[in-house]
Amino acid sequence: MVKNQVQLITYPDSLGGDLKKLDNVLEKHFPDLFTGGIHILPPFPSSGDRGFAPLTYLEIEPKFGSWDDIKRIGEKHAIILDLMVNHISAKSSYFQDFLKNGYESEYADLFIQVKKLWADGIPLQEDIDKMFLRREQPFSDFKIEKTGEIEKVWTTFGKTIPSEQIDMDMNSPIAIDLLTKFMSNFSKNNVKIVRLDAVGYVVKKLGTSCFFVEPEIYAFLEWIHKLAGSLNIEILPEIHAEYQTQFKLANEGYWIYDFILPYTILETLITKSSKSLKEYLKVRPRNQFTMLDCHDGVPIKPDMDGLYQGAVARKVVDQCVKNGANLSLILSQAHKDSDGFDVHQIRGTYYSLLGCNDAAYLAARAIQFFTPGIPQVYYVGLLAGKNDIEAVKQTGEGRELNRHNYSLSEIDSEVQRPVVGKLIELIKFRNSHPAFNGTFNVDVCSDSEIVLSWNLNDTYARLHVDLANYSSEISCSDSSGIQLMKQIL
Repeated sequence: MVKNQVQLITYPDSLGGDLKKLDNVLEKHFPDLFTGGIHILPPFPSSGDRGFAPLTYLEIEPKFGSWDDIKRIGEKHAIILDLMVNHISAKSSYFQDFLKNGYESEYADLFIQVKKLWADGIPLQEDIDKMFLRREQPFSDFKIEKTGEIEKVWTTFGKTIPSEQIDMDMNSPIAIDLLTKFMSNFSKNNVKIVRLDAVGYVVKKLGTSCFFVEPEIYAFLEWIHKLAGSLNIEILPEIHAEYQTQFKLANEGYWIYDFILPYTILETLITKSSKSLKEYLKVRPRNQFTMLDCHDGVPIKPDMDGLYQGAVARKVVDQCVKNGANLSLILSQAHKDSDGFDVHQIRGTYYSLLGCNDAAYLAARAIQFFTPGIPQVYYVGLLAGKNDIEAVKQTGEGRELNRHNYSLSEIDSEVQRPVVGKLIELIKFRNSHPAFNGTFNVDVCSDSEIVLSWNLNDTYARLHVDLANYSSEISCSDSSGIQLMKQIL
C-alpha cells in the first residue's frame, strides 16, 4: 500500500488557503509529483496547537473545506491524516460533558483523573520526577460545573493553563470505541495511511517515564494495527525517542520515522564531514519514512541520544541559531546531558538552517532521497522557504518560523526560483528511476564527501556530494542499462 515514492506534508490552509485551493495548486504546479501521497496535517475542528487539539475526527473544519475535498485529493494521491491517539481537545463535546456533569458524565472514564493513579488525588513528586515531561506539570485543574469541585486531569501536552489537550485513558472502553469510530470514518473517506501522533505517551504507569512503557505499548500498537488492517489502512507510529526505541518498533515490522536523519545531514553539511552519516546509513532500518523538516523542528534530544558528540552538537546548534533558528529545550532535569546540553529541537526552515545556500540545500535533499525509505517533503521545504520571523513575533510561537502560509501569488512566484525547479526535478527522478527499488550501498569515500548508490539488475543511480563546496552530481543508467550523466543539482 505504501509506495516507494515522495510524499508531501502540508497544512490544509498553507498552500493557497483551503483544501480546494490545495488541490488546484497541486494540479497547477506539481502535477503527478507527489505520487507517494499527501500528508495533510490536522484539518479537523481544533481549539489549539494548529490543529493538534482536535474536537473530533468525524468532521473537517469548515474553513478548510469538507470530506468531499479530502476525497477529491484522494482520487489522485494517497491521503495521510493524523490521529492524536493520546489526547483530544478540552473543547470537545466529550470533555465539555465531563466538565458539566463530572463523574455522572457518560464520558467521565474517557479521561485520566489523578484519582485513577493516586487514591488520595495527590500526585507524588517522586513519580513525576521519573516522567518525560512536555510541560512543567503533566496535569491541569478543571472545575466541575455540577459539583463545584476541582478535578486534576492528566494533560501531557499544551502551553496554556489549563491545557487545551486532554489525555485519553486507553484502558477505557470509551476510548477504544471512539478510536474505532474515528478510524472507520477515515477508511470511509479513502484515507490510506494514519500517523499515530504522540502514541508513545498513551500508557501511564507509575514508577516509569510514562513514555513508551513496555510491554504495554506493544499491546496497544498491536490492537490498533489490527484495526487499521481491517480497514485497509497503514499506520505510522510517531515517536520521538532514543534510536534504540525506534529500532525496536522497526524490528516489530512497523513503519517508523527517521528522526535521526535530519540532524545527521545538518551536521554533515555544517561540519563538512560525512563520518557520522556514513556510520548511521550502514546500520539504520529500511522501513522508515525520511524527512528533513516538518511542522515542529529538527530533533536532537532524545532522538539523537548516544549518536552525537556534545561539542559537535553545540557547534551545529550555534550555527543554526546564527542562521536565525530558535530552540525547544528539554524540561526534565533527568533527561538533560550531564554537561547541561538540553536542546530538544532546532526550529527553523531547513533552507535557512543551511544559510539559504542553494547548493547545500539541494545536497541535503539528494542525500535524503538516496537514503532508503519513503521520502517526505514539507511544503515550506518544497518552496525552499526562509524563516518567517514576523509570524513568530505575532504569535509568540517559535515553531511558526517554519509554518508560513503561502498565498496563491506567492506560490506562483516561488516556483520560478531555480532551487525549487531543481528540487522538483530531483523529486521526479526519485519517483521514477527503477534502481531505487533495488540494493542500496554506502560507497567507500573520504569523510569530505559522501557517495551513495542504488542498483537493480542493469540499472543504477549514484550520488556524489563534495562537502567542501556542496556540489552534487547524480549519475545513472536508463531502464535499458545505458549509462547516462544526469547532473541536476
